[in-house]
Amino acid sequence: MVELMREALHTSVIDPVAASMNFLNEVAGRFPGAISLAAGRPYDEFYAVEDVDRYFGAYLAHLRCQGMPEEHVRQAILQYGRTNGQLGDMIARMLETDEDIRVPTSAVMVTTGCQEAMIITLRGLCAGPGDVVLAAEPCYVGLTGAARVLDIPVIGVPETSGGLRPETVARVAREVRASGRRPVALYVVSNFANPSGVSLTADVRRGLIETAAAEDLLILEDDPYGLFGLEDRRAPALKALDTERRVIYLGSFAKSVFPGARVGFLVADQPVISADGRRSLLADELSTIKSMITVNTSPIAQAVIGGVLVSCGYSLRAANSEKIAFYQRNLRALLAALERHFGADPAVGWNSPGGGFFAVLTTPVSADEKLLELSARDYGVLWTPMSFFYLDGGGTHAIRLSCSALTADQIDEGVRRLAALLAAVRL
Repeated sequence: MVELMREALHTSVIDPVAASMNFLNEVAGRFPGAISLAAGRPYDEFYAVEDVDRYFGAYLAHLRCQGMPEEHVRQAILQYGRTNGQLGDMIARMLETDEDIRVPTSAVMVTTGCQEAMIITLRGLCAGPGDVVLAAEPCYVGLTGAARVLDIPVIGVPETSGGLRPETVARVAREVRASGRRPVALYVVSNFANPSGVSLTADVRRGLIETAAAEDLLILEDDPYGLFGLEDRRAPALKALDTERRVIYLGSFAKSVFPGARVGFLVADQPVISADGRRSLLADELSTIKSMITVNTSPIAQAVIGGVLVSCGYSLRAANSEKIAFYQRNLRALLAALERHFGADPAVGWNSPGGGFFAVLTTPVSADEKLLELSARDYGVLWTPMSFFYLDGGGTHAIRLSCSALTADQIDEGVRRLAALLAAVRL
């Protein structure tokens, strides 16, 4: 019987962040009755299995109404398809309608979830051993995990309560260059970031675009939560401000439609010039990488998403009105519960995000895995240590709270239990 040494496997297998997230899932499995303020997934009750048939049928009807012959419809759904997908035109229309982002259809690649979009983009951009990616810190673990799989270093850029500061990005980029490495791109979640809940102001967005130009950086803009603001007024997407094509836009239908479809996309309209003078778009060049990972995104899954886009007139903002209202109520319920149960405690603080699924609670005690286990076992509440989202230490006295997968009553009860835990461990 062959036995492999764990330490001999790739570093991504023994990634401490992945191990921490696995620990969280393991604790959740052992205490299924605990209220989870950790889960950042969408609310289950928005989905019905019958929706798959309905939207799949809507897409088939759309193809037929376009005059597509039946044998071509069959091929579009059941055969291998174009590497970059068949929804490029629909996604481009959606982005123009909802975000005022105008890009050609050929700049859109349909991916197997946004996670694949990250992996493809990182692999395509980072070509040399000294290439690194900058990322707002605390950082979404999907990005850092993807980079670790690819052996691409990620350098954290400290986030403030107002998000990244352009001058901090410039400073870190220059420090990286001074060390002999090349900063290739900056990753940022522009709206209601996971895990911090922070959004970039309009002035900061413009400043980041200017800094990217001055420091010769690309920006990887990830925006899975932008629909779910507390107010209708929103700052423009970085990509909508992108007159020099410095922004690669990463998108997902996981929160706006449903996660099980596993459909995301990237928009890469940057011109690429080969040694012989041939010009193309970055999205076309990245298709070679995708063809070696997933060949193409499932046409059946694309059809379901296409049916949603056809049915909603290419506006996910209009299609998600019920979800938007629900997540707004839940975030307000979370902030109200924090005030109700912690408002009299000067040792505990929290931020007030303008939307999204997450808020951050600061605590006078170490919010580590040991405390999480005690919380689940004795107090029946789960949460996520913010230390999981830092590259080189940090967040030891902070907790990420998610409000997306619960009812308002469950949120209040979960925060009450968390308050009881923190009160007890400080005695």
